[in-house]
Amino acid sequence: MSGASLVRDRVEELLAGPRPMRIVQAGDPVLRQVAEPYDGQLDDALLGELLMAMRATMHDAPGVGLAAPQVGLSLAIAVVEDVWPVDDDVAAARERTPVPYRVLVNPRYEPVGDERVAHYEGCLSVTGWQAVRTRWRSIRLTGYDEKGAPLDEVLHGWPARIVQHETDHLAGELYVDRAEMRSLLAPENAQRFADPTAERAATALGFDLP
Repeated sequence: MSGASLVRDRVEELLAGPRPMRIVQAGDPVLRQVAEPYDGQLDDALLGELLMAMRATMHDAPGVGLAAPQVGLSLAIAVVEDVWPVDDDVAAARERTPVPYRVLVNPRYEPVGDERVAHYEGCLSVTGWQAVRTRWRSIRLTGYDEKGAPLDEVLHGWPARIVQHETDHLAGELYVDRAEMRSLLAPENAQRFADPTAERAATALGFDLP
């Protein structure tokens, strides 16, 4: 059986299952695999159905991004969307601007400049836990959209963070791999340091910020 047939069979299996789709959790080997590049393994109808299911699953979680490995599919596709309401102070401190729904196919990123910023992140595959992760403030995103149109743009702030997080999933990486582990918050403490920045948490928990 060809690789494309295996991908189609796996997608059909996932789409025949419950909706929203199950989000796999840390410890599942699929999250540690380098995702297979997308090269037209799915026809337009099947790809469209997969993307709709991923978007619905992301909304239900709720989250601002979802990579295919997070639903058990090792394929280099992710969906992102961040239009949730957010406090003005938080938005300003985190450079959080709305991210309309979009699809990332075989995405790559590289830093633009050398400025790095640290903020708390969570992950739908590490449910409830949060930790500070330092990331590039600005990146150049390349890749394709779901119609095969090339992507080549510069992103800043929170949109850049979302793209880095989801693209890392496709490389088999979780945000906690490079997080400041002294900052780690259990679910019951998630609101304790829900500040615009991580400065108060850094003082209380004893870790440094860049």
